[in-house]
Amino acid sequence: MNITMQQMLALDAVVNEGSVQAGARLLHKTHPSVITALKNLEEELGFVLFDRSGYRSVLTAEGKAFHQGVRRILSNLQDLKNRARHIKIGEETELNIVLGDITPMADALSVLRRFVEDYPHTRINLFFENLYGPNEWLLDGKADLIIHHIDKSDPRYEYRDFCQVSVVPVIAPGFLPFPISDNIHYTDMQGYTQCIIRDTALRGGNKNYFVLDDTPHITVGDQHTKKEVILQRMAWGHMPLFLIDDELSSGNLISLEGQHIKGNTLDIVAARLGTDEKGRMAERLWQLF
Repeated sequence: MNITMQQMLALDAVVNEGSVQAGARLLHKTHPSVITALKNLEEELGFVLFDRSGYRSVLTAEGKAFHQGVRRILSNLQDLKNRARHIKIGEETELNIVLGDITPMADALSVLRRFVEDYPHTRINLFFENLYGPNEWLLDGKADLIIHHIDKSDPRYEYRDFCQVSVVPVIAPGFLPFPISDNIHYTDMQGYTQCIIRDTALRGGNKNYFVLDDTPHITVGDQHTKKEVILQRMAWGHMPLFLIDDELSSGNLISLEGQHIKGNTLDIVAARLGTDEKGRMAERLWQLF
């Protein structure tokens, strides 16, 4: 079967414009040439595309089904042309973005959504990493941008402030056999299981994120699992406040923060390497932060 692009364009134009004459004008073709293209297409297919018994030609059931496929092909062709133009003028076809484990996802995705809407031909590859993982991805050249916390004094980073996240120590009611007060020491927590996040960095970072030595640990791969472990009274641990606001308000979780057991507030930033040459699309994304 030999279906030509001109035949598909003729069919789509006639259907969209409502008549052969209007379709011919759209294609800058003569009326007879469009009729010939449609006749040849019907002969090639072996079925009739249009019911010509009335004043206006309308698609047959077979014609409607075939036209749906034509529309998909033409849409894909236009997408391919746009992508080729995209490549020709030196715009990246994809960007690697890494979100950290305490990055508010909804806030980050709202920025990325604006980019995707404005530049649909640049694909966003979205990754989620814990602790030092996002930093390692960026410093190893695998990520174009991370949304995470960094060492702001490190000259390798270029960053823009995004938000602040409070991290607080919490337990579920009944986890500890003694009353909760603001005078609890870390030494009081020795022997009680602590839930910690698994660092996804291959080489690991240098910071100890509230992890007690000589204490039983449950290690998990993400903050949502950690939250459930704590809610089930299997462990205690530090959690980003935005993930547990409702549980603290309802009393399903209790803060351990006091005179001796502390939380922390971390700056979440959009960060990229300061020394690399930036592509056009990477720069446009950067300007959204």
